[in-house]
Amino acid sequence: IGYLRHAEIKHGRVAMAGFLGYLAQSTDLVSGPHKILPYKGYEPGLTPPEQWDAIPLVGKLQIITLIGMLESYGEILDPHYTAGGLPGYFPPIKGKRPELVRNLYHPFGFFKFNTEEQKARGRQVEINNGRL
Repeated sequence: IGYLRHAEIKHGRVAMAGFLGYLAQSTDLVSGPHKILPYKGYEPGLTPPEQWDAIPLVGKLQIITLIGMLESYGEILDPHYTAGGLPGYFPPIKGKRPELVRNLYHPFGFFKFNTEEQKARGRQVEINNGRL
């Protein structure tokens, strides 16, 4: 069950981030003209799928490599989510590398004073938000 719950939470997060990313890429701020080109081959006025197609192969490989690195880093938990650990939890990277100043699981610390009941309710709300 832990594997399925972890996958459900992760896919819900990816879907929500993808939706927000699509909305952000549709704005004039991102897809409109820029004074300084963000990357080689940039063309203003493209839709989000066209923007992805316009990214050079090296840029796409960097994005996919970062996702793979984060995915493998999330599997080193003790206890693992399939052996009684917390599904959906991502271990903190903050402090292990000087350029990483935020904890990816809890980047701004808004909920660090929540009780265990509030945290459990928040996890359930996140799962329900990922479901349609």
